[in-house]
Amino acid sequence: MITIKNYIAPNTIEEAYDLLIEKKNNQILGGCAFIKIGSKTIGLGIDLINLNLNYIKDEEKEIRIGATTTLREIETSLVLKNYCNGILCESVSSIVGVQFRNMAQVGAGVFSKYGFSDLLPCLLVLDAKVNLHSEGIIDLKDFLKREYKKDILKEIIIPKKDGKAVFENIRKTSGDFSILNGAMYIGKDGTAKIAIGARPTKAEIAEKASKALEEKQKLDEIRKLACEELNFGTNVKGTKEYRKGLCAVLITKMKERIGD
Repeated sequence: MITIKNYIAPNTIEEAYDLLIEKKNNQILGGCAFIKIGSKTIGLGIDLINLNLNYIKDEEKEIRIGATTTLREIETSLVLKNYCNGILCESVSSIVGVQFRNMAQVGAGVFSKYGFSDLLPCLLVLDAKVNLHSEGIIDLKDFLKREYKKDILKEIIIPKKDGKAVFENIRKTSGDFSILNGAMYIGKDGTAKIAIGARPTKAEIAEKASKALEEKQKLDEIRKLACEELNFGTNVKGTKEYRKGLCAVLITKMKERIGD
């Protein structure tokens, strides 16, 4: 059972951060769409609802998504539908149901680095950054590798790119968590990236496979490199060997969709 002893919705991010670090069991609530089964007591639940972090801003060189923007708002955003084949909209469109996506906030999933996140591989191939209150702006790729530290994610910053991107995943039933997911990007400048997530650990860029994709090597070689360089694990949804086999299938599907 989860117990929240006290609740507050601060009016400034400075106040929210001071309350967050004041006590060990104070915690940002982040929509409360996903709560692990177990026993936990939160001393002070901090809601960011009053901080005006719900937005999708289309700026000259980047797109900024506020931390409390919901997955449904990402799914239906015209700005994001017209960006890189609408990869971000597609990646969240099958997560549970509309009612859930109306509550789930993008900042919670990104800051928590959920392994099952369908959004993280897409953000990785797009070279997204996170803007943290205390630490400032950091590449998402580096943020995902860091140890947990209390902070507040204010927004996600996505550079505007001229290229194509696709998302694919494999799940047992519609609305279920992905057994494996992935994203692929090919830019008009020749750059390319592949990220694979839900292994079941958090998404990661397959660096060698991405380089092979840039060099237009054969698909078999790209698939082989990705399966060799990434670590796969076992949980109730699939074994390590099963996921490794699916990775090759996923890369084939993404390459067929994205083309050359």
